[in-house]
Parts: sequence; C-alpha cells; structure tokens
Amino acid sequence: MRTQGRQVRDRDTAVVRRAAALLLDYPDRAFFERLPGIRAAVLELPRGGPRTALDRFCAFAASTPELELAAHYVETFDMRRRRALHMTFYTDGDTRRRGHTLARLKEVYAECGWRPGPRELPDHLSVLLEFAARGDSEWGRALLVRFQPGLELLRAGLHEHGTPYAEVVDAVAATLPPPAAAQRAEARRLAEQGPPAEDVGMEPYSAAGGDGAAGAAGPVQLGMPAVGAPAPFDPSAEGPR
Repeated sequence: MRTQGRQVRDRDTAVVRRAAALLLDYPDRAFFERLPGIRAAVLELPRGGPRTALDRFCAFAASTPELELAAHYVETFDMRRRRALHMTFYTDGDTRRRGHTLARLKEVYAECGWRPGPRELPDHLSVLLEFAARGDSEWGRALLVRFQPGLELLRAGLHEHGTPYAEVVDAVAATLPPPAAAQRAEARRLAEQGPPAEDVGMEPYSAAGGDGAAGAAGPVQLGMPAVGAPAPFDPSAEGPR
C-alpha cells in the first residue's frame, strides 16, 4: 500500500503536470479564463521548485495582453528552430516513422481508456502531460521518459530563446528522474544534427488549433491520476495489456 506521503507526492506531481499542460496550450480567451484557477492550484504546491517556476509563468501570462502572448507563443514554438511541442519531431522528424509512432501513441491512450480531442496530435506535450496527470500516471511517466531527450532539447532551446515558457518546461522536468547518460547523449546528438528529415507531406500541428482536452475544459480539476503498469514504451510493440 502507498504511504500517505507517497500519495501526497503523486498528487503534487499530477498537479504540476496538469498545470503545465494547460499553460502550454495556445493562449486564447479560454486560457486566460482558466489562468486564475491554475495559479490557485499551483500555490497549493510545496514551496520552491515547480511551484516557483509555474507561479512566475502565471504572473507573466496574467500581465501580458492576450494578443501579445498569442504572438509570443506562435513565435516561440517553432519547429524550424527546434522548439517544437510535438515530441516525435525530435525522435522521428518528418519521416514515415513518425506516423507509426503517432499511431502507437493513440493505441496506448485507447488501451488506457484515454481519448484526446479529435483535433489533437497525440505527441503534443500538453496531451502527454494531460494523460500523465489525469489518465494513467505510470504509462504517462513512461512516455515522458521516452521523450526526455527531446524534452531536454526543447527546454534548452526555450532558455536560449529567453522565454518565460522555459519555466513551465523546467517544472515538467522536475517531475522526472534526471536523464540517463544515454538520454543526455541523445539530446546532444539531436542538438548537433537535428531530427531525421524525410518530407512525407505531413502538416505541422497548428498552435491555434490546439484547443483539445486542456483547452475545452471548464472548471480546472487537478486531482489524482489512475495507476497502470506499463512496459517501456516501444513504438513497434503491441498495445498495453
């Protein structure tokens, strides 16, 4: 049985991931309507670390006009500058393999009883975080660890760009174990060489169209996720049992 302390830690992790999922969504009017509730949930976290980072971003977003923040969002998350929110971009690029990985992710979600919005790609970081927070925590953690090299490259790119969005990804990184040596090496390789390239006519995800489960939500519900028992994520494997 889980101890009470473990339950509290798990809940805090879920709150961080859920808040980050919402804060990485496109900043439309609904985003600003949700922002006070997100910040209230963040301020209930333990002091320091993710709470400080997320609160600083909430303060930035609250003080920035809607059109200005939207323009900053679109300029910041740009695949051409390796600041993409789609995690398979880092591992698969625009190759046929990326389509297979996206299908595999959809299969994982379906087997866990999780259904992202029809306009969302399953590799968007907000979708992965939402799943980890509210769907299946263990599968969600496994997927985030699987994409950790890309996450670290995104994080570095955001810091280099000097955007407050780096604070949100810092908070996400704090919920994961430190990258292993192989993951650090992969992140360095991606930074030096970039993702695989093979034009297959796949349109990139539109920031303005990314209003799925996070964007469509009404009251912000930040609760405990369910628990599964995943094997390490392998895009070529069968779905979870």
